[in-house]
Amino acid sequence: MELQKINGHSRDDGFDALDGLAENEEFLPHKTTIKKKELHFTDFEGKTSFGMSIFNLSNAIMGSGILGLAFAMSNTGIVLFIILLVSIAILSAYSIHLLLRSAGIVGIRAYEQLGSHAFGNPGKVLAACIITVHNIGAMSSYLFIVKSELPLVIQAFLGEHANTGEWFMNGNYLIIIVSAVIIFPLALMKRLGYLGYTSGFSLSCMVFFLISVSYIQKIQHPLIHRQLTEVLPIYTELRNATKKRMQTVANISILAMFVMYLLTALFGYLTFYSGVESELLHTYVRVDPLDVLILCVRLAVLVAVILTVPVVLFPIRRAVLQILFYDKPFHWARHIGIAFALVFLVNVLVIFVPSMKDIFGLIGATSAPSLIFILPGIFYIRIVPEEQEPLKSRPKIQAACFTILGFIFMVMSLSFIIIDWATGQPIKGGH
Repeated sequence: MELQKINGHSRDDGFDALDGLAENEEFLPHKTTIKKKELHFTDFEGKTSFGMSIFNLSNAIMGSGILGLAFAMSNTGIVLFIILLVSIAILSAYSIHLLLRSAGIVGIRAYEQLGSHAFGNPGKVLAACIITVHNIGAMSSYLFIVKSELPLVIQAFLGEHANTGEWFMNGNYLIIIVSAVIIFPLALMKRLGYLGYTSGFSLSCMVFFLISVSYIQKIQHPLIHRQLTEVLPIYTELRNATKKRMQTVANISILAMFVMYLLTALFGYLTFYSGVESELLHTYVRVDPLDVLILCVRLAVLVAVILTVPVVLFPIRRAVLQILFYDKPFHWARHIGIAFALVFLVNVLVIFVPSMKDIFGLIGATSAPSLIFILPGIFYIRIVPEEQEPLKSRPKIQAACFTILGFIFMVMSLSFIIIDWATGQPIKGGH
């Protein structure tokens, strides 16, 4: 999905089927004279470490949906929730496998370019548009949380039981300040890899959130105890990038987030059972809004959410560059201008269009299945040559079934949303 253009490198698309070459080079003995390693991909030579790539991908996977997992478990039950979570993890890993395999065939790691190889310019534009809309929705959901939660956190810090009306308790002012002081400067980083440090800190905040949730659960009941759109940009910047190396990054990230998701849902559910709300923080605030530990937990979640926004912005900027400036070299004015326009647009949506929450729920129901299921499956079928894998081969049949599954999920999600709208009920758990 992502672009070599992030650092201004634009080359013609290439083909390189020597998937294992770079892997084997790591086991060759060191020599006094070392020939410069030939790039496996034609787009960009990555410089981001293995660990930083894990931080960035884990941070992107985590998202704000973690706050609604306990509510989901209260509706499904523990056993069904675990089955669904395991299924999602397996499907996510398979989706990444399809993308990495396709990227290895065409020799380039841009989602948009995979669309171009599969369906020409219409495929490229479609992929870029879906990425843009999906991630703008994600950025908006994060800033909606900041808009609603940060005033309450400040209010609790001041020991107030109600909003006193000062400007620093106005959510609209606060998201503008947060965007200008934190999000926009981080979005100006030239490479996504630089955000590995902030992603690591963001994950640390969520680990604190998890530990606190488990502690609160114990003291409350002492006797009873849903953005893989970041994969290819992270792949682009991964040092010594190979399919196997990136798949390992993805598997570790998915496993780490699986554990965090499961434990967060479990402890939150066992604390409140059917009384848990769609956003877990609201449930804890109901117990004691001025409790110091709960206040620290809310602040940690806010920090984690804020630091995730710049990571989500990168794929949007790259999609814009792919469509509008594909043959242009990197330029700081363009890099900064696109970041400013995106942050400004999302702020306007969050401040002036509150109904966008429902609209983005509709968009998410179409864009998420497209990015995770439909496009990876179709790209794989179209890009992998038939002389390597015929259409009736098991891998391509699996990819076709994966694509069909995506369409089924899309139809089901849209049906639920339309039913909610028709009956006048809000979209459950939406932000």
